[in-house]
Amino acid sequence: MQATGEFEVTRIPQEELEIGEGATIGHSRFEKRFRGGLEASSVVHMLALMSPVQGSGAYVAIERIEGTLDGRRGSFFAQHNGTMDRGKPSLDVTVIPDSGTGELEGLHGRIRIDITDGKHYYTFDYDFRDA
Repeated sequence: MQATGEFEVTRIPQEELEIGEGATIGHSRFEKRFRGGLEASSVVHMLALMSPVQGSGAYVAIERIEGTLDGRRGSFFAQHNGTMDRGKPSLDVTVIPDSGTGELEGLHGRIRIDITDGKHYYTFDYDFRDA
């Protein structure tokens, strides 16, 4: 199955986190509002690091999404793993196994994010496992 649509993002910077010997990583909280096949809101906590080489870095994040997915109500968690390798982006957003609640129990899948002209779009390929 597939759900598509748009989402809006609000970034709320948090204090940087110290990870040893004075090194720090960025920490941000995001609030999102999804429209389309996924009618939901979410909260994301992201940790990010840019390397000294221009255009290289990475981020990881955990997101809790609550609402309806093609009419089924519940919540689930997603894991983000993004890498930028000298300007070449790679992003994997995956439903955390067995994190679905309510009518989203057994949900699994991947979410692709595209940004075009400053607008955020998603394509969510998903299915449900038997209990």
